[in-house]
Amino acid sequence: MKIKIILLIVTCVISATGWAQKGTDVYVDKDGIMRWGKTREEVRAFGVNYTAPFAFAYRTAQQQGIDLKKAIDDDVYHFARLGFDLYRVHVWDCEISDSVGNLLNNEHLELFDYMLKKMKDRGMKFMITPIAYWQNGWPAPDQKTPGFSFKYGKGDCLTNEGAIRAQENYLYQFLNHVNPHTGLAYKNDPDIIAFEVSNEPHHGEPAPKVTAFIKRMVTAMKKTGSKKPVFYNISHSIHLADAYFDAGIQGGTFQWYPTGLGSNHELGGNLLPNVDNYIIPFAANPGFKKIAKLVYEFDAADVGRSYIYPAMARSFRTAGMQIATQFAYDPTYMADVNTEYGTHYMNLVYTPQKALSLKIAGEVFRHVPLYKSYGRYPANATFGDFSVSYEQDLAQMVTPTKFYYTNNTRTTPPAVDKLEEIAGWGNSPVVQYNGTGAYFLDRVAPGVWRLEVLPDAVWIDDPFSKASPSKKMAVVHARAWPVNIQLPDLKDGYTVQGMNAGNAFSAVAAGTSFTVTPGTYLLTRKGATTGDLNVRLHHNIGLREFAAPGTSVKQSYVLHKPMASATEGGALAVEATVVTATVPDAVELSVYGKHWKPEVIRMEAGSGYTYRATIAASFLQAGTLRYYITVRTAGKAVTYPGAIPRGATDWDFYGTPYTVPVLPAKSPVYLFTASDESKLSRNWTPGTSLMPLAEPGRVELVVPIKKLFEVDPENRQGKEVHDYSMRYHFTGQVTGRQSDMTNATRIVFRGRTGDATPLPVQIALILRDGSAYGATVSVDVRTGDYSLALADLKPVSVVTLPRPYPSFLPYYFIPSSVSKFSLEQAETLQISIGPGITGAGLESSHTLVVESVRLE
Repeated sequence: MKIKIILLIVTCVISATGWAQKGTDVYVDKDGIMRWGKTREEVRAFGVNYTAPFAFAYRTAQQQGIDLKKAIDDDVYHFARLGFDLYRVHVWDCEISDSVGNLLNNEHLELFDYMLKKMKDRGMKFMITPIAYWQNGWPAPDQKTPGFSFKYGKGDCLTNEGAIRAQENYLYQFLNHVNPHTGLAYKNDPDIIAFEVSNEPHHGEPAPKVTAFIKRMVTAMKKTGSKKPVFYNISHSIHLADAYFDAGIQGGTFQWYPTGLGSNHELGGNLLPNVDNYIIPFAANPGFKKIAKLVYEFDAADVGRSYIYPAMARSFRTAGMQIATQFAYDPTYMADVNTEYGTHYMNLVYTPQKALSLKIAGEVFRHVPLYKSYGRYPANATFGDFSVSYEQDLAQMVTPTKFYYTNNTRTTPPAVDKLEEIAGWGNSPVVQYNGTGAYFLDRVAPGVWRLEVLPDAVWIDDPFSKASPSKKMAVVHARAWPVNIQLPDLKDGYTVQGMNAGNAFSAVAAGTSFTVTPGTYLLTRKGATTGDLNVRLHHNIGLREFAAPGTSVKQSYVLHKPMASATEGGALAVEATVVTATVPDAVELSVYGKHWKPEVIRMEAGSGYTYRATIAASFLQAGTLRYYITVRTAGKAVTYPGAIPRGATDWDFYGTPYTVPVLPAKSPVYLFTASDESKLSRNWTPGTSLMPLAEPGRVELVVPIKKLFEVDPENRQGKEVHDYSMRYHFTGQVTGRQSDMTNATRIVFRGRTGDATPLPVQIALILRDGSAYGATVSVDVRTGDYSLALADLKPVSVVTLPRPYPSFLPYYFIPSSVSKFSLEQAETLQISIGPGITGAGLESSHTLVVESVRLE
C-alpha cells in the first residue's frame, strides 16, 4: 500500500511539473508562466542581442584583423559586469546552412559555439532563434550566401514548399548540433532554456495555413526529442493570434521600439510617456493566457540619455514578460563608429551611462513582481527600489546592499555600511569621480573592495547620425582623475593595489581619495586581510580581470554649438567639450565687442571634459555676437571653429567665428521653422517637400496627408484614430531667449493649407512632465499668421511620437495627472491635424503647409 502511495505522489509530481521532469530545466505551467524545473520558481532573465560571429560584425572584425575570440571574451566579460544573465540572437541561417537546410559546420557556427561556452562560464542562459530570414549585408550591401533564406527570401520561406522543407531540415539539424566547446547538443544544453522558431515572420496568409506552417516548424524541433519550450513571434499580424495559439507553441515573443527607428539624429525631450505602458490588445484571449511571454528585442532607438530603460523594464513586467533582451550590444571593436545598427547604440565602454541604465533594467526584471502595476507616469517614476528622472537624466537602484546610478545623484543609500555593490557614473554621496567612464565597486571581504574604472568616453558626433567606418562617433581616453570613496568599510588611509595585467599602481589613499587611471584595483582597509586573490565574484568575475581599449584620442576636439539666438542685455553662458591628449594649460573664449581686438575670457573646467564661461551682458547688443575658443597646450594654441593652429589674438590669425544673432528684447521667439524639418518627429508621407520661398533663407514644409486613418496591416482590428501629428523638441532653439519666452503671451502658427476650405490645426506645447496644452486654429488657403493666446490653451492629448513599434501600442499617452501650465516647463511643440475635423473631413485628404511657429 505504501509503495502505491509513493508511486501516486511521484506521478502527480511528474504531471504537475510538465516539461521539468522530461529532460529540461524550464517548463511552462498552466497559467503561462515559465518556471525552473528544480525549484518551480518563476524564470526572470535579462540581457542583450550580440552578433559578433555573424554578418557585418564578423566582416568588420576580419577587415580590422581582430581576434574575434579575444573580442568575444572581452565583451562577454562586460556582460557579466553589467549583470546580464540571458543572451538571445537570431542566428544568421543564411551563413550556416545550404539551400536545402543542411547545417554547415563553418567558422560562423564555431564562433557561435565558442561564444555560448564563454557565456555559460559567466552563468548566462540562452533563448536562441535559429532562423533570421535576414541576409548578411546590413548596413552594407548583401553578400551571396549559401542558405535557404538567401535563395527564397522571407516571403517564400513562409509559403514555398521547398523552402518549408529546407527549414524543417535545418531546425532538426540545428537542435541536434553538438557544441564542440561544451560536448552538448543544443537540444540537451540545460542553459538553452527556449527556442524561438524564427525572427519576425510577418504572415499574410489565411489562418489555417499559418497554423499549419508553425506546426510543421514545431514538429521538426520536437522530433529531435527536445522538450524545451518553443516560442513564436505573435506581435506581428496580430489578427492571426488564434492561429498562433492553435499551433502547439508554448510561448509568444514580442519586441518594443517605443521611439521608432532610424530618426538619424538623437531624439530630445521627455520620452518616458512613450514607455509608460506596454498594452497587448489580445491579452484577454484565453490562448494567450496559457503561453509564456518574452521580449526578443527592445530598445529606445536614437535616445542617447540614461533614464529610460528601467521604465521600459517596469512596463514589460506589468505586461507579463519574463525575459527581455536589448537589441543590440555593439562589439567594442566597432563601437566607436556605431556602424552595425546606427539607430541603436549600446556598449559599456562607449555608452557607459546607457549601459548602467540597462544594468538597472535587469534588476527591475529580477525584483518587480510579474503583472505588478505602478500606475501612470509621472506618478510611477519611483517604483520599488527604483527611480527614473528625465529632468536629471538619472536612473537609480537603491537597496541596503546595492547602489546603482547612471548620473550624478544626491541620493544617500539607506545603509552605507551594508553595501556590497556599487555601479555608477559621476558623483554620489559615496563616490566622487569626474571622469566620464563607468566604475564598479564590489565588496570582496570585510575591509576589502575591488574597484574597476573604465576609460572616459566622449561622443564627438551625434552617434545616431549617418554612420560610416570612416566616421568616428566616440573616443575613449585613459586619463587620470581623482576619486574619493567614502565607505565606512574602508575608512581613511586604505591601501590601493593595481590588479589587472600591467597595472603596478600602489598607493595609500590620502584620507579617502587617490588618483586613478582605468583598470582594476584592490582597496584594503588598515588591518584587513585580503585573503585568496583567486576568489571569483558574482557572474564569475575574477579580481584581476579587465577589458577596455586604449586611448583613442589622436587629435584635439572642441565640441560646441552656439545658441540659435540670444536676447540683448542678458549675460550668455558658453559651454564646450574639450578633449585633448593631455590636459590643456588653458581654454580661452575670445569675444568681439565694440573694439576690433577680442576680449579674452578664461573658461573654467567643469566635470569631465566640460569648460564654461559667461559672456557679460555688455557684449550682447542687438546684432551678431562673435567669438572663438582657443585651446592652449604645451605652448601651442589651436583655435575653433576650424582648428586653426594659432591663438585668436595672434596678428596672423585667420578663421570664421562662432556667431549668435542677438535680438532686441521682446522679439518673437521661434520654436520651429521649416528649415528644421529633418528633426521633426512624424510619420513620413509621400509628396512631402521642403519648398524655398522667394525671400532668401525662407522655406516652407508641405505635408500632404492622404488619409487621417488607414488600416494597419499589422493590426487590422486596431482602433480608428483620425489624426496626423508632428513633434519638434525646441529646447536648443530657445536657450538664449528665456526672458522673452517667459514674457510671451501668444503662440503664432505661420502657414497655409492646400485644402479648398480652412483646415483646423491643433497647436500644443508639451511640458517636461508629459502634460500638454493646446488649442485649434483655422488655417486658410493663404499664407498668414494664426494666433492663439497662451491663456486660452487647455489640456490636450499627447501623441506618442516617434510612433512606437509594434504599431498596436497606444497612440496617445494618458498621464497620471496634468500639471499646471507653465511656459518655463514647455520644451516640445506638437502640431496635429484631426482635432476639430468632423464628418466627411475625417475621411478626406488634407495638405498642411508650415513655415514657422513662434511665441510673442
